[in-house]
Amino acid sequence: MLLCLDIGNTDLLVGVFQKDEIIARFRYNTSMIGTADQLGIFLWQALTHHKMAPEKIKGMAVSSVVPRLDFTVKHMAKEYFKQEAFYLQAGVKTGLNIKYKNPLEVGADRIANAVGAIFLHPKQNIIMVDMGTATTIDTVTKNGEYLGGVIMPGVRLSVEALAANTAKLMSVQIERPTQILGQVTKESIQNGIYFSQLGAIKEIIAGYQREIFKEETFVVLGTGGFSSLYKEEKIFDALVPDMVLIGLKQAYEMR
Repeated sequence: MLLCLDIGNTDLLVGVFQKDEIIARFRYNTSMIGTADQLGIFLWQALTHHKMAPEKIKGMAVSSVVPRLDFTVKHMAKEYFKQEAFYLQAGVKTGLNIKYKNPLEVGADRIANAVGAIFLHPKQNIIMVDMGTATTIDTVTKNGEYLGGVIMPGVRLSVEALAANTAKLMSVQIERPTQILGQVTKESIQNGIYFSQLGAIKEIIAGYQREIFKEETFVVLGTGGFSSLYKEEKIFDALVPDMVLIGLKQAYEMR
């Protein structure tokens, strides 16, 4: 079995692959990760809870945007799973041709998404919308070229920024509104954040079509925890919740 860890700013997403199938997935709050022992014990308990033997883990693949945890994760992999953790990052062989001006700046999660998208939709132009702590909207060409993208505050960050920096605005849960007009403060915040994300995504996709793909066809893939909120908006051709895990697995196999 292959253990895949996507370490984000908010959550650690874990997926377990048996051959080509994800047989378990679970999350942990990134801010709660302290020592290698703490993380190792959590993973052992989670695997056991899902009726899997931890000693059957034969590989570990990691994408991370939290550098402070790199040593912790590598030490945990050796101590608890007797594995050398494979870290996905720019410069690792993935079959992806990174056209970013400085490839070393591309986050591992964005690389994993691109690799996963190409695996799922080979020989197609792709726009990937990852709605996590940040919202990233990236592009890959049908020739496997990662061109870059945009990064903007995500849904949760927008909520937290309003609550933290204004005297009278509260933190809210974002839900799909039934109308644009908010008639109480809670609705006004929810609608503002929901529709600002929606409008930005639509505008950026339209801009990519004008600047990059022109008359060529492309697919738009949604991923990340908040993407399901926008399922009914018809901005995605498909929702792929496990895209980063799929990309991690593919990169691990190409190492």
